Amino acid sequence: MSAKISIRFFDDREVRAVWDEENAKWWFSVLDIVAVLTNQNDYTKTRNYWKYLKAKLKKENSQVVSATTQLKLLAPDGKKRLADMLDYNGIIALGKTFPGTKANRFIEWFTYSDESIDGKSKTKAYALFDSSFANSLEVGTTNGLQQIHAYLFGGLYDFAGQIRQKNISKGGFQFAVSHFLGDTLKQIEAMPETTFDEIVDKYVEMNIAHPFMEGNGRSARIWLDFILKKRLKKCVDWSKIGKNDYMNAMILSPTKSSILKTLLENALTDKINDREMFRKGIDYSYYYEE
Repeated sequence: MSAKISIRFFDDREVRAVWDEENAKWWFSVLDIVAVLTNQNDYTKTRNYWKYLKAKLKKENSQVVSATTQLKLLAPDGKKRLADMLDYNGIIALGKTFPGTKANRFIEWFTYSDESIDGKSKTKAYALFDSSFANSLEVGTTNGLQQIHAYLFGGLYDFAGQIRQKNISKGGFQFAVSHFLGDTLKQIEAMPETTFDEIVDKYVEMNIAHPFMEGNGRSARIWLDFILKKRLKKCVDWSKIGKNDYMNAMILSPTKSSILKTLLENALTDKINDREMFRKGIDYSYYYEE
C-alpha cells in the first residue's frame, strides 16, 4: 500500500484518501465522511457514531460494512493508527444511508469528475515532488517561477509560464502595472533571501507583482517553499494554516506583513523531503483558491 495521501474539502472539512497502488484506486476515511455528514467536530463523538452505525448496518447485512478495510491514518494524538476506509462505491453507499439534502449534496460533490484546469494542474503539482524537473529548477528567480507556472499549467493555459501583458486586479486591489512589470520583477529577483523575513518580504512583493494572468498563488507558494528549502532547510506545513487566516494575511501583507510572517513561521517544518507533507501542501494550496 502506497503512502500517497490526498485531501479533498467539502464544506471546509477534510476528507482524506489513501492511494492503493496494487488495485489502482483511492480509499477514503470513513470517519471523515461521517464527520461531514453529521456536522460533528468532536473526534470521539464521530467515532462512537460510526461504531453505532456500523453495528446497525451489519445487522441489516449492508455491503458497506463488508466493503470496509483498515489503513493507517494520522489520529488526533499525532500517531498513525488503523482507520476504517471505503472505496469510491463504498462511500456512495455510505452516503445514501444518511437522510437529508446534505447527504445528497455530498454525493453530488463526491461523484463529480474533476476534469477542470485546476484538477489537471493539481495532478501535475503532485508529480513535481518526484520529478527530475524539481532538481533543475531555478530557486528564487523570476525564471524559476515561470518554470513552475509552465509546469503546472502547460497545455492548460496558452499563457503558461508567460509574463502577463495586461493589467489585472482582484477585490479592488490593482496588481503591478504590466508596462513596468519587467523592471518590477528584476527588482524583486534582486531582493535578498538569506533570512526568513527577507524570504517572506520577497514572496509578498512577488504576490503584489502577480506576473501571470491566472495561477499566481498556486505557483508562488511552491516558489516560496523552494526558497525556504534551499536557504533555511525548511518548508511550510500549509495544513496548519486555515484558508481564511491565509487569505486575510495576504490581503494585509502589502502594508502589514507581520501577520503573514507569524502565520508562516508558526507553520514551518524541517520535513522538506516528506512526500506526504508536499502533497498535503498542494491540497491546501489549491483549496485556498477555491
